[in-house]
Amino acid sequence: MKPLSLVLGFFPWIVFTFAANRIAADAVAWSALLAVAITAVALALGVRRRAPVTLDLASLALFGGMAVAGFAGGAGMDDWLFRWGRPLVGVVLGLYVLAAAGVRPFTEEYARQSTPREHWGSPAFRSINRVLSAAWGAGLVVIGLAGVLVTLIDEHATGRSSGHLAELALNWAVPIAVIWGLIALTGSYPDRVMSRLQPEAAAGRRSPSHA
Repeated sequence: MKPLSLVLGFFPWIVFTFAANRIAADAVAWSALLAVAITAVALALGVRRRAPVTLDLASLALFGGMAVAGFAGGAGMDDWLFRWGRPLVGVVLGLYVLAAAGVRPFTEEYARQSTPREHWGSPAFRSINRVLSAAWGAGLVVIGLAGVLVTLIDEHATGRSSGHLAELALNWAVPIAVIWGLIALTGSYPDRVMSRLQPEAAAGRRSPSHA
């Protein structure tokens, strides 16, 4: 599995977060609409190429709902989306990935691109992807909660510089550290599991001959 392909799967979320943090509150809906457009293109290409689409479907529903709420709501909704909608996107997306990890891990679609078909139903393949999907879901929740803390800090700040260091850590250090850790885990965890299983399988094949 290529970790970079997983990161690209979250590209609409990254674009939304970057754009929504840099435009006025009343334009968060436009950021969501931009994410919808990017997701729709990725989904169309994925269907055509038989590439992963589950994450795109979830993103399409999430950002589509946010765009509708933003355009249909009034000024109060715009303000809420700007303060709370942006960080909660990560929380909601992470919770979805966590909930689906035990049933249909989204990483399986990416892993199948580099794994022979005969291994797709193996217990090891399923177990690896359950762990990786759960890790990505938990990571997204952590990043989203970090954004929620930034909003809370802003609401209780006594001065512009009082929460600057905390905001820098939560907006940049935490997401970068989490994403880096998830990429490292995605690249190394399958190899660690398989290197442990191979000696066990070899021992199992030898044991009947010694009976």
